Amino acid sequence: QVQLVESGGGLVQAGGSLRISCTASGLSFSNYAMGWFRQPPGKERLFVAAISWTGSRTYYADSVKGRFTISRDNPKNTVYLQMNSLKPEDTAVYYCAAAPSGYAGLGFLSRRDVYKNWGQGTQVTVSS
Repeated sequence: QVQLVESGGGLVQAGGSLRISCTASGLSFSNYAMGWFRQPPGKERLFVAAISWTGSRTYYADSVKGRFTISRDNPKNTVYLQMNSLKPEDTAVYYCAAAPSGYAGLGFLSRRDVYKNWGQGTQVTVSS
């Protein structure tokens, strides 16, 4: 049974930093591209960042480029999202997701439908 468990969310002031993590089990982690999505209250779930299964390629939404960094540690089955210079509009539930190998590039990895497994989400709240 595949499980993705996010952690590290919380409350932070604008301009601050936070790192959230997602640990996977039940899958061959190094064979999956990983992505982060976020869903603000009352809005749709949107792409934030993705990383290839080797970690050699990363992709970002324009709204977070230069502020967020995605990384992965394959031996630990964990993907991270380092978030700096946080803004109130970054407030959302953040979800990690796993996409089977074969999907690559921003055009695919920014799409929700290529991800087959999702975590339960972690709340990130940025106060002004």
